[in-house]
Amino acid sequence: MEILIDGLNIEYTESGNPEGTEVLLLHGWGSSFDVYKGIMNCLADRCKTVAVNFPGCGNSDTMEKPWNLDNYCDFVLKFIKAVGLKNPIIFGHSHGGRVALKLSATKLLTPPKMVLFDSAGLIPVKTPAQKRRARNFKTVKKVLSMPVINKFSGGLLEKARNHYGSADYNSAPPVLRQTLVSLVNTDLREILPDISCPTLLIWGDNDTATPLADAKIMESLIPDAGLCVIKGTGHYSFCEKPFEVYPILRSFIK
Repeated sequence: MEILIDGLNIEYTESGNPEGTEVLLLHGWGSSFDVYKGIMNCLADRCKTVAVNFPGCGNSDTMEKPWNLDNYCDFVLKFIKAVGLKNPIIFGHSHGGRVALKLSATKLLTPPKMVLFDSAGLIPVKTPAQKRRARNFKTVKKVLSMPVINKFSGGLLEKARNHYGSADYNSAPPVLRQTLVSLVNTDLREILPDISCPTLLIWGDNDTATPLADAKIMESLIPDAGLCVIKGTGHYSFCEKPFEVYPILRSFIK
């Protein structure tokens, strides 16, 4: 299904019990609502589940200008209104979790409950190797941007970005690259204590994108939060061991 929001054709899907508890599912960066198919089936008897593809993901149009986190929050609020949801439980994976955290902490939404899977939202402490990599790129960028050199450097700066950038950064078009830079430099820890709804954190103990240490910080700062660690999984814990996650979700959403 598609819906028009601010001039963008936005892809979404819904399933489950039309009279059940409303659940809105927000996917991670560069992903799509396809990752939630299993969860939507798991909750089909008791929930009306709606999942949306953020701009630039799945078959949703890409925005023309870079977005920040506030733009994503505004988009979700408009989507909720457009599809007629009242007060849904929010599920968020990775970047989707980041958006859910901001919405809930700032009271733009007051969901009855929230579930975060391997959520983004904190700026992680960089390893020495990551710090060296960042310094090296800054040095290369500075040299290649000098007035005399930049006339002859051709595509060298873009090659440097591809070499030093993350996989998410390199695979994104320019407008999403700028968006990603804004998002990863946003830290929400100061507003986490303002979240009032019961919050379930589901995390992979081998997650390297959003480490388990982040989950423990969130658990300590969100007043009504509980953490479930899924052993032997990474950043997509709910996909890697779904039959461990599903009973937890069904228990949380009674």
